[in-house]
Parts: sequence; structure tokens; C-alpha cells
Amino acid sequence: MTRGNQREQARAKNLKKQQEKNKGKSNLNGQTLTKKKESDAAIMRAKQEAAAAKKAAEAAAGAKK
Repeated sequence: MTRGNQREQARAKNLKKQQEKNKGKSNLNGQTLTKKKESDAAIMRAKQEAAAAKKAAEAAAGAKK
């Protein structure tokens, strides 16, 4: 079963190579950490406002009935 062993060794070697390649990299796409946090917070605030507006509209529609 040497072929299976070679296959497993090649997979392990490639996995290690990929981990070394990606080591220390971040996925901020040129943004600093603080800018990323501010951007994420703005997105979450917009989502919360939209959800609150939807909830208020549903409550108003329910009160009319």
C-alpha cells in the first residue's frame, strides 16, 4: 500500500506548505484593524435600525387590525 502512504504524505506536506504560506496574513484587504471594526459596527447599526423599523411597522400594522 505504498501509493496510499505516498498520497497521505503528499497531502500532509502540501497542508504544511499552505499553512506556512498563509502564516501571518490577515484578510483585512488593506484596511487597518480599527477601520475594519468601525466599518463592521456601521454595518451592524444599519441592520439593527432596519430590523427595528420592520418591527415597528409590523406593530403598527397589528394595531390597525
